[in-house]
Amino acid sequence: MGTLINVVALLVTLVAVLVSAGHAGYLALVYGAARKRPGGEPTARFAGKRAPLAGAALAGALLALLISSGGVAADVIAILLGGASGLGSLKALSSTRADFHHGRY
Repeated sequence: MGTLINVVALLVTLVAVLVSAGHAGYLALVYGAARKRPGGEPTARFAGKRAPLAGAALAGALLALLISSGGVAADVIAILLGGASGLGSLKALSSTRADFHHGRY
């Protein structure tokens, strides 16, 4: 039973790290491109405002990955923390992409 929970915790935290890193990377690309364009200041400000949230989610996912190397109780905590970080990053990434695709920025 402990091995199964450990595998689930590892998978959940790895996915959370990938999603959080993807969100942070997307914001970094948008910020870099907006700073190079004339008139891109509103987009750069928007990406800059969302960057701390992406960084915090990535830190939470990495912490969950570190916690997942413990026992069963630590694995459950890692699943909860990694799941929250991953889902929060996924929702933030979706809303960021929706804002750009609908021409709000």
